[in-house]
Amino acid sequence: MIKIRDKYETLKCILDCGIIAAIRAPDVERGLNLAEAARRGGITALEITMTVPGALEVIRELVSRYADSEVVIGAGTVLDAETARLAIISGVEFVVGPHLNLGMLRISNRYQKVCIPGAMSVTEVVSAMEHGADAVKIFPASLFGPRIIKAIREPLPQARLIPMGGVNVDNVAEWLEAGAVAVGVGGDLTKEALAKGDYSLTEQKAKQFITRIREAREKLKGVSNV
Repeated sequence: MIKIRDKYETLKCILDCGIIAAIRAPDVERGLNLAEAARRGGITALEITMTVPGALEVIRELVSRYADSEVVIGAGTVLDAETARLAIISGVEFVVGPHLNLGMLRISNRYQKVCIPGAMSVTEVVSAMEHGADAVKIFPASLFGPRIIKAIREPLPQARLIPMGGVNVDNVAEWLEAGAVAVGVGGDLTKEALAKGDYSLTEQKAKQFITRIREAREKLKGVSNV
């Protein structure tokens, strides 16, 4: 039986982990292998992008595989309400989009699933929050770097921002220090493993991300307690 979480429990899982692994692969088998490697490395929020051929098959397999665990499975690169619904009935617990699509938000809220639409401007972030977004994906974050998180949070300190695009092991702490509540990572986590056919590389990189995120949060906690 598929474990159905309260959406706020799902959101807590994502925020506690601090990183969403965005899995892009050329086929089902490699998608499953990358997801499993990221999980072994400690990442418990796995996003299967809808650009993966057979993405729904990957999602259904992962939902079944991790039904009794703390791992949460999501769908990424969701462009519209129709795709969001297909992903939701396949078992995902969170939906991520590269842009702000109100149909996707409405469907996710109807089924009480965590929804993280994409945005780049303050206007888009505000609109996303007004329409029920649980967090907002800042994408492509590489265009501005961590400073965009700080800039948006100055007028919107209540916004939960999750940057994606340009996040890597070396700069992940900077994104968190700027105010990101979590990060999304795709290519930096999986590209080398795909190129070499060695999924242990994704596992190792995931462990590095988890360690850097933990260290950054401990440092931030220490600063806030001063």
